[in-house]
Amino acid sequence: MDVKIEESWKRALRDEFDKEYFIKLTDFVRAEYLAGKKIYPAAKNIFNAFNLCPFDSVRVVIIGQDPYHEPGQAHGLCFSVPDGITPPPSLVNIYKEIESDLGRPSPTHGDLTSWAKQGVLLLNSTLTVAAHLAASHAGRGWEQFTDAVIRATAQKDGLVYMLWGSYAQRKAEFVDASKNLVLKSVHPSPLSAHRGFFGNHHFSRANEYIVAHGGQPIEW
Repeated sequence: MDVKIEESWKRALRDEFDKEYFIKLTDFVRAEYLAGKKIYPAAKNIFNAFNLCPFDSVRVVIIGQDPYHEPGQAHGLCFSVPDGITPPPSLVNIYKEIESDLGRPSPTHGDLTSWAKQGVLLLNSTLTVAAHLAASHAGRGWEQFTDAVIRATAQKDGLVYMLWGSYAQRKAEFVDASKNLVLKSVHPSPLSAHRGFFGNHHFSRANEYIVAHGGQPIEW
C-alpha cells in the first residue's frame, strides 16, 4: 500500500501513530485493501487532504463525515470529487451559496483541490469506506485520529472553521472562538440547505477574516 502523510503533519500528529487505536486501525485498513475489497479512496489518496494542505499552511478547516462510497467519487477531500465526476448534491449547494455570496459562477467540475492548495483542510471524520456501504469504516479509530487533527489545528490562532451540521459542530466544539472564526450553519445537504445554509455568507466572512489578519483571500 502506497500511503504517506506530509512531513509537517507527521510532526504535528507524531503522538498518535504509536497509540494502540492507530495501530489497530492501520492493521484493519491494510487488511481491507489487501483482501481485494473495493475500498475508497484509493490507498494513495487516504491522506490527500493532508498532503495537499500541509499543517503549516492551514487557514480554513471544513469538516465532513464519511468519504463518498460510489465508484470514482472519493479522492480524500471532503465534499470533493475528481474532475469528470458529476458534483454531488451537497457540493452543488455549496457552489450555489458561493455564487450567491461572492457573485462567482459555479465551476463545471467538483474537484476542490485548488481550495486545499490554498490552505483549506478538507477533512472527513472517517478517511476510508467500503464500496456502497456508508459508514462501513466508522468506529474503527478514524474518528479518534481526526479528533487529534482538529486538536492540532486548534493549537494555532486565526483559523476559520466552517462547521456545517450538528456532527461537524460537535466534533470541533472545543475550538476557541475567541481566537478563531467559528462559522456554523446547517449542512448543505438538499435535506437541510434551505434551513440556513443558503445565505450563511460563510465564504465572504471567511475571506474578510483572513484579510483582516493579513492573509490573501481564498479563491473559492
